[in-house]
Amino acid sequence: MDRRFRLSTALDVDDLLLECVPYAIRLANEKYKFDPPITIHEVNKWGRTGTRTDVIFEFMDSPEFIASQPPIKGAQEFVKKLSSMTEIFISTAVWPEYMSQRFQRILELFPEIERDHILMGSCKDKINVDIMFDDGMHKVLSSNAAYPILMRRPWNQGATGILAVSNYDEFLKLFEIIANSYSAKQEPLSLSQPSILVLVGPSGSGKNEIARELLTRSKGFKRLISYTTDSTVKKQNDDRYNYVTKKQFLSMSDREELFQTTTYANHSYGSRKSDVEDILKSGHHVLTVMDICGAMALKTMFPNVITVYVKRDRKDVITAILNKDCTTEDKANRLLSISVEKRNVQVCDYTVTFRSADQAVDEILEKLHV
Repeated sequence: MDRRFRLSTALDVDDLLLECVPYAIRLANEKYKFDPPITIHEVNKWGRTGTRTDVIFEFMDSPEFIASQPPIKGAQEFVKKLSSMTEIFISTAVWPEYMSQRFQRILELFPEIERDHILMGSCKDKINVDIMFDDGMHKVLSSNAAYPILMRRPWNQGATGILAVSNYDEFLKLFEIIANSYSAKQEPLSLSQPSILVLVGPSGSGKNEIARELLTRSKGFKRLISYTTDSTVKKQNDDRYNYVTKKQFLSMSDREELFQTTTYANHSYGSRKSDVEDILKSGHHVLTVMDICGAMALKTMFPNVITVYVKRDRKDVITAILNKDCTTEDKANRLLSISVEKRNVQVCDYTVTFRSADQAVDEILEKLHV
C-alpha cells in the first residue's frame, strides 16, 4: 500500500461516539419512574412520534446534557485505532448555543482528533470525504462521500441497500475492505474448506432464485435459516425463516444471539451465529442471502466468508419488486434503494449478472472452483 495516501473519514457524534438516545432514556426513566421503563426498542423512528418516548427531547435540549454525554462503550478505543488508519474528521449537528460544550466534550474524550478537524453543522452533504459514518439514514442517503456507511440503530432499521454495520468491529472490517480496494490486488477466493457464501444485491435481483438453484445442484451447501417476526412465513411454509414472536426476537437480540438484524415492512429479521457454526461443523458450506450489513457482520466473525454481488437489468429488478406481495410503502423503499445498492459492488468479492438462475450458478461455481 502507498503509505503517502490516507483515506479521510467523517464521524458523527450522537449515538455514534457519545450516547444520546440511551442517555436521555435513562434520565427520563429516573425522573418519571415509567412503569414499565422506556426501552431503546421503542424509539423505532427519529423525531417526535406522539408516544411516551417524546419525553427524551426534554433532556436532549440542554447544555448540561451535551456536556455530560457519556462515550459509547468502546468508542474511545475505536477512535484511537481508527486514527492510525485514516484522517478523522468530526461532523456533528448541534445547536449553535451548545457548540462550545460539544467541542470541549470531544477534545476531552477523543484527544486523537485534531481541533481543526471538528466540524459543526447539519449540512453534512457539503463535506467531501472518502468515508462517512453516521446513524442518521437521511444523512447517509444525501452524503457526497464515496462510501457513506450507516450505523444500525432501532430508529433506522428500515434502511435497505445502504452500506451498514452494527458495531465498531464491523466498521473497521469494512474500512479494511475499502482501503484494500484502493491499494491491493485481490487474490482469487475459493471454497477449499467449509466456507460461507453470501449473496448480496438489491431486492428483485434474483438472489433467492440463485440460492435455490445452488442448493439443488450442489450438496456441499446448506442454507442458513434466519428468524423473523412475520407470521405469514408459517402460512407460506417459507423454508428460509423460523417464525418467532416480537418478544422472542427482542430477547434474542438483547442476549446478543443475533449477529445481524434488519426490518422490512414492520417485520424484524435476524440470523444467529451459533447456526452458522453448526453448519460449518457439519462440513458443509453455509449459503445465505443477506444485506450488506449482515455480510460485513459475517466477515468480522469468520475468516472464510465470500460475498457475491448479484446484478440484474434495472427494468427486471423494478418489475420483480412491483410484483412482490408486500405493501406499497415497502415497494417504494426497495425501489429507492436500487441506486444506493450499487455502491455495494465495490466491497463484494465477486459479481455475477443474473439472466437466469442456472446461468448465475454456473458463473458462481466457476469463480469458486467448485
